[in-house]
Amino acid sequence: MLYYLFDYLENEYQLIGASLFQFITFRSGLAFMTSLLLSTIYGKRLIDYLRKKQIGETIRDLGLEGQVQKAGTPTMGGIMIILATLIPVFLFSKLENIYIIVLIITTLWMGSIGFLDDYIKVFKKDKEGLKGKFKVLGQVGLGLFVGSVLYFHPGVTMKEELPFSEKIANIHLFGEEMKSSKTTIPFLKNNEFDYSSVISWMGDRAADYTWLVFIPIVIFIVTGLSNGANLTDGIDGLAAGTSTIIVVVLGVFTWVSGNIIFSDYLDVMYIPNSGEMTVYISAFAGGLIGFLWYNTYPAQVFMGDTGSLTIGGIIAVIAVAVRKELLIPILAGVFLVENMSVIIQVFWFKYTRIKFGEGRRVFRMAPLHHHYQKK
Repeated sequence: MLYYLFDYLENEYQLIGASLFQFITFRSGLAFMTSLLLSTIYGKRLIDYLRKKQIGETIRDLGLEGQVQKAGTPTMGGIMIILATLIPVFLFSKLENIYIIVLIITTLWMGSIGFLDDYIKVFKKDKEGLKGKFKVLGQVGLGLFVGSVLYFHPGVTMKEELPFSEKIANIHLFGEEMKSSKTTIPFLKNNEFDYSSVISWMGDRAADYTWLVFIPIVIFIVTGLSNGANLTDGIDGLAAGTSTIIVVVLGVFTWVSGNIIFSDYLDVMYIPNSGEMTVYISAFAGGLIGFLWYNTYPAQVFMGDTGSLTIGGIIAVIAVAVRKELLIPILAGVFLVENMSVIIQVFWFKYTRIKFGEGRRVFRMAPLHHHYQKK
């Protein structure tokens, strides 16, 4: 909103300094500081409110170190992250930008699913929370929405360099904006991969049906990352700390990809209008750091599914939007390991129960961080 206000003041009254709001770096800095202040200053008030309403974590005694002491700690602290992110975004970003719209919808979508899950656990006293099938249905629905928008929306484009013969005096030039199904393969010189190559056997029609490959992949990424963040949220500061690092790295990629000069210099895929996501990421990072202030050991608040599902969904959407989804196993390696530990544990337990008559475990407990906590 402030972006549009200062844009109007500059155009109509040539207000000194108003042009600063045209710079993504300036608005990102304001978004980060505003988010950090909101989450640290008002975060304490939210924690006190949650404690007053007795919205506390119910702990089952699983023999984990320091587990019993956490009983009654306020949960649903993910509300702090969501509000600290969205308020600066509405103040400082270009709200008509398609990437910002998708991220706002993602935040509200996953936040609502997580809030409903926490609400059932806390107020309905149902430790299972929202049934898994409904949670997965919500994640798949978001993945379907995000994949469809990023593939079909005319505002989601990229620019490729012109062939060498068309360059002027060896200066790198970019062609017109175009729809593309390409993404980036990390650590390779010729590092572009086109999803249409997966169905190249269809011949000339492959480009028309690439969405059959792209959208399911987006659904898989959104579902996997949101569940991964959810599983990682089990030790004070673990989910928020790792997510902050991931988000900052993605923020660098986003800013570079949206800047035609630096994307050319660093040989990074140039994606028009994607730089605006830097404002969102800055606000998100500020909210995570502010929450981490209260979530480090000993935690004064837990994010609950309200926060963890939202964090995973946002990271997934940013990674896909900036065409860095193949970096996720490295960037979100902790989430991946947590997911895999649960899959391995469940598979091996069921397999050995069928084969030997009793279930055996690979880890003392899953997810993996509980393995190291187990006495």
